Amino acid sequence: MAARAPSNLLALAVLSCLAERPMHPYEISQTLRERGKDQSIKLNYGALYAVVDKLAASGLIEARETVRQGRRPERTIYVLTEDGQAKHDGWLAELLRSPRREYASLEAGLALVGGLPPDRVATLLEERITRLRPEIAAAAESMQVAADLGVPEVFTVEGELRIALLRAELDFVTNLRDRIRSGALGGIDGWRRVHELIDEGVSMEEIFRDPARHLGESSFGFLEESGGDG
Repeated sequence: MAARAPSNLLALAVLSCLAERPMHPYEISQTLRERGKDQSIKLNYGALYAVVDKLAASGLIEARETVRQGRRPERTIYVLTEDGQAKHDGWLAELLRSPRREYASLEAGLALVGGLPPDRVATLLEERITRLRPEIAAAAESMQVAADLGVPEVFTVEGELRIALLRAELDFVTNLRDRIRSGALGGIDGWRRVHELIDEGVSMEEIFRDPARHLGESSFGFLEESGGDG
């Protein structure tokens, strides 16, 4: 049976670091940050310690020794166990093998987009576009720096995915903004009319109770089946 993908990707990152060599938690954190993995995996130092404790309790890693350097506090060095290596391999394989449903913030916003008027949404999407462009440029610059340093592509391939996804998002959001502004988006007349009525003092409840009366022949006619008193 295939291993279930980890619900906490930071746990997999910890196992990945320890698969290379024994490390203490601070070294794990620094290694992930130096390699830019904090761009792909949410990294919080407090959470990292909690993950290390949980992995140790589960027998996936174990403490080898405690060391002290100068006036620094004692640090516990951990090693990967055989079970930990097996879990690392299984988790990583499952992440690469199986598409996973992610709940993205943009998708959630679009699912509820009717709650704001069209012109406001178009303006917000324009702001998102303005922020996406420098983010793409920065990601591309980081990839170029890594290439100039001779870092093999296999160690930065997640950056290629990040750029591809950001570019796809930029294209989609730009197209959606343009369709809203041009009026080409299906249902936009009804969407706009709803917010005009709200501005006139008509409640959303009233609109949904009798959409035929309030929206007329707009493309929101499907509300006649879902709204009303039944």
